[in-house]
Amino acid sequence: MFNHVFVGTNDIEKSRAFYDATMGVLGFEGHPLPHGTVYPSADGSFIVAKPANGEAATCMNGFTFGFKAADYATVDAWHAAGLAAGGTDEGAPGFREASPGNMYGAYLRDPDGHKICVFTANVGPKE
Repeated sequence: MFNHVFVGTNDIEKSRAFYDATMGVLGFEGHPLPHGTVYPSADGSFIVAKPANGEAATCMNGFTFGFKAADYATVDAWHAAGLAAGGTDEGAPGFREASPGNMYGAYLRDPDGHKICVFTANVGPKE
């Protein structure tokens, strides 16, 4: 459905450190661009870069980017990597009753304030 998602940043190096850490846990490698970083996959790309119009990047309230994780351990590792790379906690790893099927996930804010999350389709008790 999507070709790409673009997230604005005001600090390329901070965003690159954060997303290299979190996207790396999910198996995606960043490729530097002159104005940011792209994380390509067979299904599309995630891009973090300075806005093309030259204005400051801002985050949106009520908007969240969600990524897929293979399992519970990957969700936990993603959250820890994000905190270690300058992100802030927006919801520690755990089951989310409000999600379809009570999925296991975690939330962070990136260094620019964008809300991102990761969920696994695994079901059943966490071991």
